[in-house]
Amino acid sequence: MFKGPIEDRLAIRELWESYADAVFRADAEEWSALWAEDGAWTLMGQTFTGRAMIRAVWEQAMSGFSVAAFFVQPGALSVDGATATGRSWTQEVLVTKPDGAVRRIVGAYEDAFVRKDGRWLFQSRRYTILVDQQGEAA
Repeated sequence: MFKGPIEDRLAIRELWESYADAVFRADAEEWSALWAEDGAWTLMGQTFTGRAMIRAVWEQAMSGFSVAAFFVQPGALSVDGATATGRSWTQEVLVTKPDGAVRRIVGAYEDAFVRKDGRWLFQSRRYTILVDQQGEAA
């Protein structure tokens, strides 16, 4: 379900898409700028808090891939003033270093957003892996 002003929903969709684009390009600066300073990222049962820590965890994870393709599909979004919640579905194709093995992941994000200084940011993201398929080198 999608609720709230269309301008805010479009801005949040662009936030999701900017996240995916930054992953494809392995751009840590742009990727981390999408998070609130006090944001929280939960994955694999662990929560990382604060933009600096989130970025460090992401950079460490990304260092293991020669290619990280990330696709996002919004599933739900509800805007309420300067906050919002949403769900997105993801597909990832990862090529690991140094062996070139291909890993395909389907996942889901449950997100909370905050608008600060007129800009939407991720306040929190909770990631769940739904399918994780590993294969041979490309």
